[in-house]
Amino acid sequence: MDFQAPIDYLVIGHVSLDRTAAGPIIGGTAAYSASTAKILGCRTAVVTRYADNDQMDAWLPDITVYNIASPATTTFENIYEPDGRVQFIHAVAGDIGIEDIPPSWQRAKIAHLGPIANEIDPRVIGLFSNSVVGLTPQGWMRRWDNKGRIFARHWDDAIAYLPLSAATFISDEDLVEPSMLDHFRRFSKVLVMTQGPAGCIVYFGGEVRSFPAPKVNAVDLTGAGDIFATAYLVRLHQTAGDPWEAARFANDIAAQSVTGRGLANKMLILKEYLSRGD
Repeated sequence: MDFQAPIDYLVIGHVSLDRTAAGPIIGGTAAYSASTAKILGCRTAVVTRYADNDQMDAWLPDITVYNIASPATTTFENIYEPDGRVQFIHAVAGDIGIEDIPPSWQRAKIAHLGPIANEIDPRVIGLFSNSVVGLTPQGWMRRWDNKGRIFARHWDDAIAYLPLSAATFISDEDLVEPSMLDHFRRFSKVLVMTQGPAGCIVYFGGEVRSFPAPKVNAVDLTGAGDIFATAYLVRLHQTAGDPWEAARFANDIAAQSVTGRGLANKMLILKEYLSRGD
């Protein structure tokens, strides 16, 4: 593997297997984020962990995947009940630490930390002093019981690491209680709360702006938040830090993505959409 090739967009975190009625499929922030960055024209790489025999890189064509082999691949199952989604975790791959990030990749233009099972040492963020750093901290805000059922929790280290990020992405599902939003706002340079089909709210510099999402025929919401975050970070970099224009662009990209089912189909839709210049 050529670690010296320049990287525009580096994603760190587990790619996962998601159990579905149709069989296992790839999931996780790293998979959706990396695929989106590639479609947006970025030279893209992933640092992740999974079991070698699962060959997750086959789902990520034309993306440089550095896998630190693990005895298991992080595996999720979503069960939809009348009161909402219940999520289970059945296996967890190994941790990702400072020593696992290739030194040359620490100069990536954009670095996106996307833990899904508390797998990333948050000190990794300190490696990217010259990068636009994005945080999708959902995986640091999860706990699970002995049956694997996942619950939201407080992220105790938030105060130390939020200020080091150019943009942090959360959803209302991540909040254990409303006061968490004020906590995140206080320590984040830019905080974006995604709201699914409703769009997003951006908190920046004492301002709060809402951005409604385009109306589309949504068939699969999986990965929309990760696709949104990637589009946001790419446009934030392109505009030298305009948080409002980044939100408009990210809303458009995420909205298009939900009109397709499955990672590969979503990327085909985005590629076609971008080629039209809409």
